[in-house]
Amino acid sequence: MRKFAIGAAVSGALALSALAVPSASAATPDLAFSNVVVNNGKAIVVGTTSTVKVPITYTLTHPADLVIDNKTNIAGIALYRGSSLSKMQNEMEPDDIPSCTTASTTATTVTNSCTEVIAIEPRGYLYSASDAGTWKVAGFYGHSTSTTDDSGDHLSFEYGYDLWGGLGTTQVKRAAKLTTDATPEPVKKGQTLTVKGALTRADWETTKYSGYTGQPVVLQFKAKNATAYKTVKTVTSAAKGALTTTVKASADGSFRYRFAGTATTGAATATGDYVDVK
Repeated sequence: MRKFAIGAAVSGALALSALAVPSASAATPDLAFSNVVVNNGKAIVVGTTSTVKVPITYTLTHPADLVIDNKTNIAGIALYRGSSLSKMQNEMEPDDIPSCTTASTTATTVTNSCTEVIAIEPRGYLYSASDAGTWKVAGFYGHSTSTTDDSGDHLSFEYGYDLWGGLGTTQVKRAAKLTTDATPEPVKKGQTLTVKGALTRADWETTKYSGYTGQPVVLQFKAKNATAYKTVKTVTSAAKGALTTTVKASADGSFRYRFAGTATTGAATATGDYVDVK
């Protein structure tokens, strides 16, 4: 279950803002989020089933008289997709409270070094291919107060959120898979080898992997006892991501396909298929 429910809070706030009813609201605190690093600066690659834990580090500066106790007051980093916060199309936030340590203080401010983790469960956060691409970084502040009057059997509860967008960007990509199968095996030296395979990527709508067509994939070969693969040629994936090409068998070794990835899909490398050349 999402702990902070930022998306719901924002949607509700926007809906209420359309009503012409005067209301009192708490002053927005003077918070500053900086030095935000998402997933160690790397793209976030998500498949169809496994939860991906995304580490985030940042610096938070807040007024000295504001206590971030993670009970009545909490602050952290969220990720969102959309042109702006008011046009948010999807969002992610941590399930657990951030961890912060005091880095410095002044008479009026406290600066903390913070870490948090956003655990991305594909079925809970990613719904379509449009979720692959650039996401933006936001800072959030949430507060709540409650009062219980047992004598009058009365309970009051108040909460609110502040969001600051445009703190940076990160890439969310669909995980890719590759296979390689070279035949015949064994093969005579000089004979033609057919190397087949398939390039597929995560489909978050169906929670399965589907073919990725029209993509350049390199075929690589590593000779027996060699330490590295060398590129042989480039093959373009066909219908359903199918890959097929032919090469001349020259020496014992392993063939594999390798995909560099795109702006929306992660890189993938197939397991090498060893061929015995007679």
